[in-house]
Amino acid sequence: MAVDESVLEHIFRGESKPTLRLYSWDPPCLSLGHAQSFKDVDVERLHAQGWDVVRRLTGGRAILHTDELTYSVTGSADDPVLAGGVLESYNRLAQALLFAVQELSVPVEMKEHEDSHTQQNLNPVCFEVPSTYEITVNEKKLIGSAQARKREGVLQHGSLPLTGDLTRICDALMFENESARQIAKERLLARATTVESVLGVAVAWETAAQAFVQGFEAQLGIQFEHGELSKSELQRAEELVEEKYAHPSWTERS
Repeated sequence: MAVDESVLEHIFRGESKPTLRLYSWDPPCLSLGHAQSFKDVDVERLHAQGWDVVRRLTGGRAILHTDELTYSVTGSADDPVLAGGVLESYNRLAQALLFAVQELSVPVEMKEHEDSHTQQNLNPVCFEVPSTYEITVNEKKLIGSAQARKREGVLQHGSLPLTGDLTRICDALMFENESARQIAKERLLARATTVESVLGVAVAWETAAQAFVQGFEAQLGIQFEHGELSKSELQRAEELVEEKYAHPSWTERS
């Protein structure tokens, strides 16, 4: 999370180019949306599983990052891909995501929804909450994304579950009782899915990552240059970890 914010700051200063990052998580980590209450987290259960927790700069609800491909897009607000506000840019990126997952032979669609603020406020799990221009397959959500537009520019995060049990996230969140936890798991399985569940075979992270590169290039008319983080980006990311992302005042706020 600190690296994504560091890249955004460097783009704002003209020291980095618009960036697509593709990554995975080790160990698994629960990420909370920018405004989500830490009270949603069952800390004891989280630690018992050996999982971490972090708060994102972007909005939305909780995601358990494991067995997935995570993407982040960073750029200036006047970049042709990101210009025009949240919905317009979100739609452009959704078209690229749609193309990317189709490259994996997943029969995805893009559904338009009106955000339900009441549902978002009450529901701690990202993949249960409908979002505008969401990527679905067989009426189930496949990719969860969230965007932040800051003075420094635009950051959008998203998650493509490749395999595994999506209901594991419920073991890291607070519920009134175990019956409520079980109901939440069943509801989640009815509303979300993974690539392997759809295709019946596992897709390697590297294969999915290459599909993302191809999809973004083809749909957005851009050509990526492979790059590594600069010394300055790495240094700033380390500072942001110390100042912010590893600090309870950021992560554990209600």
